[in-house]
Amino acid sequence: MVWRTPQLLWLLCCVPLVAGLLVWALRRRRRALEQFAQASLLPVLTADTAQHGHYWRGGLLVVAFTLLIVALAGPRWGFQWEEVRREGADIVVALDTSRSMLATDVTPTRLDRAKLALQDLVQHLQGDRIGLVAFAGSAFIQCPLTLDYGAFLESLRSVTVGIIPKGGTALGEAIRTGLAAFENQPGQHHALLIITDGEDHDGQIQAASQQAAAKGIKIYTVGVGSPEGELIPLSRDGRRSFLKDRQGQVVKSRLDTETLQQIALTTGGAYVYDAGPSLGLGEIYTRYLSRLEKRALTSTLERRYAERFQLPLALGLILLALEGCIRDRRSQAADKEPPERVSRSSLPGEEENKA
Repeated sequence: MVWRTPQLLWLLCCVPLVAGLLVWALRRRRRALEQFAQASLLPVLTADTAQHGHYWRGGLLVVAFTLLIVALAGPRWGFQWEEVRREGADIVVALDTSRSMLATDVTPTRLDRAKLALQDLVQHLQGDRIGLVAFAGSAFIQCPLTLDYGAFLESLRSVTVGIIPKGGTALGEAIRTGLAAFENQPGQHHALLIITDGEDHDGQIQAASQQAAAKGIKIYTVGVGSPEGELIPLSRDGRRSFLKDRQGQVVKSRLDTETLQQIALTTGGAYVYDAGPSLGLGEIYTRYLSRLEKRALTSTLERRYAERFQLPLALGLILLALEGCIRDRRSQAADKEPPERVSRSSLPGEEENKA
């Protein structure tokens, strides 16, 4: 037997608590009656009451409560083999890891915000493969295309500024490495997503973009940063400073919107800039990535278990209905037999009245 939501089985720990509360309530009711009248009078006062009715009702409630918890947990047993075909597109993410991604015009930093936005993007994927390319002055495949989103997120978390020793930003190299990650498959199933501030130092963007367009692969660019720019903070020996050029001038990194727009235009993709937490990745997936042509990725045999929650649910509802039918009063047939009466002389205070 397997369970759809086994976490709910922890609620069974509440069953003894519920049973204990019912027993406590019945005993408290009995003590209240004993305080109201003498013990010898209780059979007279409760003569028309079914003594065991409360216990039966309480027992049925406890059992019904248990069965409803089991039904909510979703018991399943008995299965049949079923062939499952998975379809999806291939998405490669090229993430800028150059020093300019340390700028804080996007909190906490450009790189950290991009990583958080990518984590949210993974939640939208529905059978699509995803891969990761890290780039700065050069580029390499950090995570090959995979359906294992956990492995992708683990690779994403390990990306930091400085993971690539060569400094600078080589957008052309990032595009070519991203194209190589697609394993030479038809381009209509593929999309390359580049997240960067747009600065480039290798001058090969146009040639790489045309190469992607020739393969039918669209590039979607996401700008990170602000057009006004921000200083690039550095930390050395516990001292905070800012990146400077060879002339000793402080470097301010600005978002290069024009370059990113040109890449998207050349390949038929789109450029998105959003200063919000998602950086516009949700919009890109909804409007573009989710509409990519799907292809068969895997075909596997999986067990399909039969749902059996109907049985405990039906029994629980039946017990609840029976609980409502149990009366606290005796039946009319029982009422015809008058209960044993206590003589008036046994009533308290009677002898005093006679005196």
